[in-house]
Amino acid sequence: MSLGDKILEILSQPVARYKGMSVNLLGLPVGSYKKQSFYNTVSRLKKQGYVLTEFDRLKLSHAGRKYIDKKMDSLKQFSSCFAKDAPKDLIIMYDIPEHKRAEREWLRFHLRKFGYAMIHRSVWVGPSPLSPEFVSYIKQIHLKKNIKVMKLAKSYKPILFSLN
Repeated sequence: MSLGDKILEILSQPVARYKGMSVNLLGLPVGSYKKQSFYNTVSRLKKQGYVLTEFDRLKLSHAGRKYIDKKMDSLKQFSSCFAKDAPKDLIIMYDIPEHKRAEREWLRFHLRKFGYAMIHRSVWVGPSPLSPEFVSYIKQIHLKKNIKVMKLAKSYKPILFSLN
């Protein structure tokens, strides 16, 4: 999630202190971002029409609210249909472009949820078959061309060894 997305998300929620921690006007912990990064991001959000300044305070605009609602509804959630000890016999490899970062993080989240293990950042092994609804949704959000799926002849078992 980019700093801009985080600012918009925080603006859409009521401001509150978190466990007594000092927070700034937007509810962000003080000191977690460089001041200039914050100012640049707010300026960009104003230019995009997502935030307004009213009485020396930032306010989420109608366009900002629509953006947040779209983000929240854009990526569907799926439950795992696999048992914890299901054999890992499917390899999923993907190369999802940077402009689809949210979709890539969504996919990683669901692979973990389904019991997949990361072999490499974009290579995962886990149980099969993936649900038809999940595969259909992958097509719907235009990720099918970025993902390769291969069935293993034997189930995957990680090899543990020591370097002694």
